[in-house]
Amino acid sequence: MFNFEEGEVLLVDKPLTWTSFDVVKKIKIAGKISKIGHAGTLDPLATGLLILCSGKKTKQIDTYQALTKEYTGKILLGKTTPTLDLEMPFDSETDTSHLTQSMVLEAVSQFIGTLSQVPPIFSAIKIDGKRLYKKARKGKDLDIEIKPREITVYEFEITEFALPEISFRIVCSKGTYIRSLARDVGAKLSVGGCISALRRTKIGDFSVDDAWQLENIVQTAKQEREDNL
Repeated sequence: MFNFEEGEVLLVDKPLTWTSFDVVKKIKIAGKISKIGHAGTLDPLATGLLILCSGKKTKQIDTYQALTKEYTGKILLGKTTPTLDLEMPFDSETDTSHLTQSMVLEAVSQFIGTLSQVPPIFSAIKIDGKRLYKKARKGKDLDIEIKPREITVYEFEITEFALPEISFRIVCSKGTYIRSLARDVGAKLSVGGCISALRRTKIGDFSVDDAWQLENIVQTAKQEREDNL
């Protein structure tokens, strides 16, 4: 069914709390695959579409990484965390009782188009050759200056209001941090905000609806390995 060593492109639905590397490692070990990687990280508390490339198809990783992404999720207004999601405890709380739907929509409308965005300190960005999140988790360089990056948000739709929480759908360019958007929307409303749920639903024309569940692809990789012994 698969020829992992020659090259495959796999769509996998990343489970909650797993890192993207965890998913790659699990499949790599199951199938004893010599060369495999993913085309774009998902946070541990995000679920959804990961594209994995093996063998000769790893040369296509940069192409897949450059594609537009679609996400759905929830922003919790009035509370912030160091990680900009619920991985860490809240470090600030602000009253949101004055917020209205029109206020939120007005704020969100300012985050559509080409933007300058500062990535989170808890991110896989490298500075001086080291991943930021590794330093941050050790409590190091928490005040380091992170240069803003240009991103594009093509669509930012609020799909449900349950204030102080709002549900959304976003279509954006490579390099966009949804956690940073939540932070910035909260800041625009002067109450703070963080991501309370996040799911990547599309990468380019690839959909999570067509993705393998992790346990299924792991079993398939094991079977392929055994069949080829």
